[in-house]
Amino acid sequence: MGLDSREFVYQLFSEFYSDPANAVPAPPLAHQREFGYLMFREKFMVRHRRFEQIANFRVVLADTVPSDVYHSCAYYDNPDFDMDKKGWIGSDVVFDIDADHIPTACNKIHDEFRCVACGFEGRGTTPEVCPCCGATKFETKIWACDLCIASARNEVAKLLDMLENDFGFAQDEVRVFFSGHRGYHIHLESETIRSLDAMARREIVDYVTGLGLSLLEKNKPKPQEEKPQKKPSVKKFNLHNYGWNRRLKRGMQTFLESALPADLKEAGLQNKTLLESKETIIKRAINEGLWESIPGVSVQTWLKLTEHIRQEQAAKIDTVVTTDTHRLIRMNGTLHGKTGLKKVEFKSKELQSFDPFTEAVAFKKGKVKVLVSDAPEFRMSGETLGPYKNQTVELPVAAAVLLICKKRAEVAP
Repeated sequence: MGLDSREFVYQLFSEFYSDPANAVPAPPLAHQREFGYLMFREKFMVRHRRFEQIANFRVVLADTVPSDVYHSCAYYDNPDFDMDKKGWIGSDVVFDIDADHIPTACNKIHDEFRCVACGFEGRGTTPEVCPCCGATKFETKIWACDLCIASARNEVAKLLDMLENDFGFAQDEVRVFFSGHRGYHIHLESETIRSLDAMARREIVDYVTGLGLSLLEKNKPKPQEEKPQKKPSVKKFNLHNYGWNRRLKRGMQTFLESALPADLKEAGLQNKTLLESKETIIKRAINEGLWESIPGVSVQTWLKLTEHIRQEQAAKIDTVVTTDTHRLIRMNGTLHGKTGLKKVEFKSKELQSFDPFTEAVAFKKGKVKVLVSDAPEFRMSGETLGPYKNQTVELPVAAAVLLICKKRAEVAP
């Protein structure tokens, strides 16, 4: 963003953090956490800060005006010491669900990338390596539309279902936040899970992503067979009625009830029996467990179908965030430097009704003229705006801040 535009956003951030009405809430056991923030003007990270009273941190925010604010998921004896001397006590279990990790059709419409080395440009998901020169550094322009948010929300719903019904967490033990950008954060702050090490957290990650499922079991010899023949063990497909197996059975039934030939093709399946005998499959195989009673459907077909269902039922999380016991996470009630929206907490039961483009809006008054280079249609505070292309328009301040932070607009002269 240009100098005038940067100063415009800086002043708004300054007013936000100076207003007592926007006082950021304290995380649990704030005095045992490390705090950090990214300076707005200087663009460097300040870390390893400790605050006995959250009121003191609020003063720092008003004085320094950061673009982004964080605190540690971990609890320490000495949060302000270097990492090897902090004295790790424990850490919340945190999940990050972001549209960046979810393939959506809208990515090719509003997300752009450009190779810094050779200038190669494209739309959609940014590649890891430039196909032209092999470089790995890109300039990106990403956007958050309703489809992005809906895709992330769907992943949150799957995760919450697992946490509450499979892991047994109560709703009041699971804190849900809109991240301020393109996704959501889920915090588990229960004392019973704080001491889990990285390996244990990896097990949680494997479960919510459905990795390592065992769907085959060996045929057991009949009781009267005292000397079973020495033949290779035959494995059969089977699903029981709890945990991931229950989830797979439920997903299979939903899939088959509405499946068309194109759906089978997308799942990599060519077995027409799955469509021609769907009612029998649901009744005898899924509901009664008689998987071998369906003529023409092999164990390999069942495995391929369940793998497709696993991918649909798994929660797409940023696995690194959950396993990292020293992670910094964006602080509740603070502004996101890429959007000007707030990180906001809401009840899990409000997931479907929570509208980030209304309830996470920080700047609700005033309008400003901006020169918009390129912006798709978007919503802000109940208004539908855009699309814009190389034009000067007067926008609500929140919408203008979003476009400026996204490097799609400048304050008009």
